[in-house]
Amino acid sequence: MSAWTVARPGPIDGEPMVRVHVRIPEPGTGELLVRVLACGVCRTDLHVAEGDLPVHRPGVVPGHEVVGEVVALGPGAGAEFSPGDRVGIAWLRYTCGRCRYCLRGAENLCPNSRYTGWDADGGYAEFATVPADYAHPVPDGYSDAELAPLLCAGIIGYRALERAALPRGGRLGIYGFGGSAHLAAQVALARGAEVHVMTRDPQAQRLALELGAASAQGAADPPPVELDAAILFAPVGDLVLPALAALDRGGVLSIAGIHLSDIPALNYQRHLFQEREIRSVTANTRADAREFLAFAAEHRLEVTVHPYPLHAADHALSDLAHGKFAGAAVLIPNAA
Repeated sequence: MSAWTVARPGPIDGEPMVRVHVRIPEPGTGELLVRVLACGVCRTDLHVAEGDLPVHRPGVVPGHEVVGEVVALGPGAGAEFSPGDRVGIAWLRYTCGRCRYCLRGAENLCPNSRYTGWDADGGYAEFATVPADYAHPVPDGYSDAELAPLLCAGIIGYRALERAALPRGGRLGIYGFGGSAHLAAQVALARGAEVHVMTRDPQAQRLALELGAASAQGAADPPPVELDAAILFAPVGDLVLPALAALDRGGVLSIAGIHLSDIPALNYQRHLFQEREIRSVTANTRADAREFLAFAAEHRLEVTVHPYPLHAADHALSDLAHGKFAGAAVLIPNAA
């Protein structure tokens, strides 16, 4: 099969990934073998390729927003899935189930957790495997390409929104407006929030307004109102300060990314006093995934996708790095 591996982590324009031909993987005990129908291109893939995240598996195949068709079951894979089922493969791939974090329902904090496209090969390939316990049924009413970004961008945006503790009908600020943000904004809007978007990209500003945002302005510009909560999706530490300054008393800033550049020095009175809070987001739980995918089944989300053939995965990541599209890129293995 055809696949992409991270051969030499480094700047994306330095071609850290190579396209290879390898054997189709065999599903292990408790695993499914999935034919990849679509795989979203996530900024975390970029962090893996560029070495912002330390190497966990040399030569890993990136990709953790995978929509596929089950083609085979390994021993002990259970009865939830059958050949022909359409399933999703997300970032979280394994947790121990025994540590104090898993036992209290915080499996995303499990010290033994493993991740698709970082610890194990992912979806920048024609086939992938996934433990059946970490595969997800996907909602009807979406194309394969539309579903793919839901499996990380959507799920992690949902968790970031939950971490932001936005009050019902509250005012939410969103910093950065890519694949995850444009989905989280729709969840917030469906819940009655007033959404204000800060992004440097005019194309993304237009998309935000089309989706129902009350305002859209530059990345570090102050929103027109004080915010009850904010989510930082852009991996830019410099934006933490204007986001905190925009919060009303008691407001919460949720930082959604797995990687963030350094944050400049905070001024306590301006940025944190009056019980403002900063909360990080560390992956997601399977419960987050189930809740978000159920929401997506009940509320038709507008998923802005830009298809790329699998053989152009390196170009898709480069375009992501250089901000050449709004929404989410998706790899299609059978595209010309």
